[in-house]
Amino acid sequence: MCGDKAQRILMAIMLGFIMYLFAMGCQGDAAMFKIAVVLQTFIIIMLLIFAFTNFCPSLWFFNKIFGKCDWDKKE
Repeated sequence: MCGDKAQRILMAIMLGFIMYLFAMGCQGDAAMFKIAVVLQTFIIIMLLIFAFTNFCPSLWFFNKIFGKCDWDKKE
């Protein structure tokens, strides 16, 4: 496991969890809907920071813990 893969797995888990919160919000739970909107907005802001500055705080953190990916190495 390397930092890039860990960050992508975490993003997929978060987007799945947010989708669940949106579904619960659509069934009438306004609190779940508000939480989903806040989390989705946070992810959008983080992706925009990464797009404009080429710096992603979660990627930096995971690279410190797991190390950088060596995409050329065969596993």
